[in-house]
Amino acid sequence: MGSETQRAAITITLDITPKLQAELARQAAAHGSALEAYAAALLEEAVHLPDDAVFDKARAQTAAARIRELRKGVTLDGLTIKELINEGRR
Repeated sequence: MGSETQRAAITITLDITPKLQAELARQAAAHGSALEAYAAALLEEAVHLPDDAVFDKARAQTAAARIRELRKGVTLDGLTIKELINEGRR
């Protein structure tokens, strides 16, 4: 479903702020795309069509690296996981 040759064209009108439109236009230009094509690609990516359920190893690795980066400095205040579980049972 996600390939260019299988797309059926429809028109959707969105009411967005000028600030959002400007940012979309900036990002589209940075990707070398027309605003409409870039917005359509963003929507397609956000929807996660069931037919496109192909494992993307690079995307998974990027997500895992982001999670590892976000957890840096996060602590449990000296508690173990077992202690937290027991605390949650009280």
